[in-house]
Amino acid sequence: MLLATDIGNTNISFGVFKGQRLIKRFSIPTERYAIQNLRKKLHGITIDDSIVCSVVPAVSRILKADLKKLLHKKPYCLGENIKVSITNQYRRPKQVGFDRLVNAFAGIKLYGAPLIVVDFGTAITFDVISKKKEYLGGLILPGLGISLDVLTERAALLPKTKLRRPREFIGRDTGNSMLSGIVYGFAVLTDELVERIKGRIGRRAKVIGTGGNIDLIRNYCKGIDRADGDLTVKGLNLIYGYKKNS
Repeated sequence: MLLATDIGNTNISFGVFKGQRLIKRFSIPTERYAIQNLRKKLHGITIDDSIVCSVVPAVSRILKADLKKLLHKKPYCLGENIKVSITNQYRRPKQVGFDRLVNAFAGIKLYGAPLIVVDFGTAITFDVISKKKEYLGGLILPGLGISLDVLTERAALLPKTKLRRPREFIGRDTGNSMLSGIVYGFAVLTDELVERIKGRIGRRAKVIGTGGNIDLIRNYCKGIDRADGDLTVKGLNLIYGYKKNS
């Protein structure tokens, strides 16, 4: 049994794998993480090994120590004792978040190339993979939740609104006008950026959507071919498999 862990700014996503089969998926808010919460989620499950990908170094240090306590062995960690086997064409390769490289690697293995991976997380990232299976780079935008929060924080008369599906396209109250603007606005933006990227790498490029908000926005985007909210943990499982078999 493998525990694959993706530490993000908003949530920590966990996937328990038996071979290639994902048998349990759960998440814990990053700011609320504690070993007690992890123990409860894993109750009744015996984990043999673990792999960690992180964009939050402070939380990463805590969770790695906790995994060592729970499993009596150190986890594999992206960037430390395990790497993502993909050609990285970034001008400064170390600037690319490990989660983005994992998504690119998983996308290639599961869906082929050329490929565009759109991750709707704390930030929205577009990762572009060539037909030669090279990581070319991408785009980074503020996420849906951040954008909604900033509207409330910077505009005195706009109400605090929880991110959810809008009731209508043309909002008939302020809260739904904000939700419609965020959800439909980012959906249209996504579709246009996808079209422009395809103009660079080929019209046959597949578009895979992932991230914590993919289920919210997937039906509003015309350009997403498939939604896979588990893409990152699947990628970690694949990377672990290649490492163990090499």
